[in-house]
Amino acid sequence: MDQLYTYRNDPGIPDFDDGAPVAVMDAECALCSWGARMIHRLDRTGLVRICPVQSDLGAALMVHYGLDPADPVSWLFLDGGRPYVDFEAVLHAGQRFGGWGHLVAVLRIFPRHVRNWLYQRIARNRYAIFGRRDMCALPDPDFQKRLLS
Repeated sequence: MDQLYTYRNDPGIPDFDDGAPVAVMDAECALCSWGARMIHRLDRTGLVRICPVQSDLGAALMVHYGLDPADPVSWLFLDGGRPYVDFEAVLHAGQRFGGWGHLVAVLRIFPRHVRNWLYQRIARNRYAIFGRRDMCALPDPDFQKRLLS
């Protein structure tokens, strides 16, 4: 996954403006909905867009990076054409946002394999633990402007 902007050459990816970071998230997951709201609060630049995995673009990006859009147990964050997944996506996004977002850096004390194990356990059980919530139904008009579909 080291090559930049590989999705640009994928005919299955709908055209989109990739000039700013994109977070591809499960729009039906309450934990992901909370994460999307945190992106909206922490990203003071207002540049990061949120793309539901249930959209054509979100599903195509997931497939491009070998992730299953029908069972999205991973979070995908594209920044500068580079993909970040799972906890690495969370850590990268936190660094990018700065301020309170830097607090996620504390998680680096755990080895990567422990972080990935923990992430996968939470992701696989996210509906049972946190429930469902439609992030696209959030009424904030500024949040709605961030959504890609």
